[in-house]
Amino acid sequence: MSTQGFDHRRFKAQERAGFNRIAEHYDKGADLRADLQRALLDEAALQPGEHVLDLASGPGLLARDATLRVGERGQVVASDIAEAMLQVGLRRAAEDGLAGLLFAAADAEQLPFAEARFDAVLLGLGLFMFPHPERALAEVRRVLRPGGRLVLSVWGPRESVPLISHAQDCIARVLPQPRVQRPSVFRFGDAGPLELLLRQAGFGEVGIGDYRLHCHFHDHEAYWQAFLSLAGGAAEAIGRLDPELRAKLADEVGRELAACRSANGFHTDSLVLIASARR
Repeated sequence: MSTQGFDHRRFKAQERAGFNRIAEHYDKGADLRADLQRALLDEAALQPGEHVLDLASGPGLLARDATLRVGERGQVVASDIAEAMLQVGLRRAAEDGLAGLLFAAADAEQLPFAEARFDAVLLGLGLFMFPHPERALAEVRRVLRPGGRLVLSVWGPRESVPLISHAQDCIARVLPQPRVQRPSVFRFGDAGPLELLLRQAGFGEVGIGDYRLHCHFHDHEAYWQAFLSLAGGAAEAIGRLDPELRAKLADEVGRELAACRSANGFHTDSLVLIASARR
């Protein structure tokens, strides 16, 4: 991403506002990503008694399952920049009886935790949202204990992620260029640059594998709502549009999704990379 004209403070403010706006919807859409979350946690191989940080946690979807894996002797901290996300997560954790799950509002590029605090850090579909990912990885390495591990997921190349790209194509055709420049969510879609970034941050034992995220939608409205429930700052901008323009955008999505039609709705098959590394 070119940094010319990029205002990272304004971008973060819009992302925070966007994820605060969609917090309830994001949590309700958890089933869409449940298999991906299990795959990331399986890769992390969390052990009873470990201390874990779930970074860019949202409402703590990964953190809840991680809490069950580390058990009563372990501890999980769910951290996010959006307070409403954490409030939803705190409520859900109470409902599920997860008293040991902690929540902390924090910027991933400037974490408030002590050095060598965690055995593992989880980062699900979040690295590409950080304006300065190298700073976030430096912070992750700082808070990991020697030998501690990072496990993360990112979207694959644009052409391999119809769950996101179809909606983005519609937005580009219908709406003017956004006022706030956004890093591409596909910026780490190739394993080579992602591995290089991790190694430059001082991580070793880097491994990257493919995961296929299969999603089915009964109609194009369900697809569109699923996208908005993931979209953060984009959802914030779309939410501010007048109703007529929002309706036009939704209609465009219906036409765009023709390529994904299946026997009983629409199906998307998207590539996700799951990476692991050690301090």
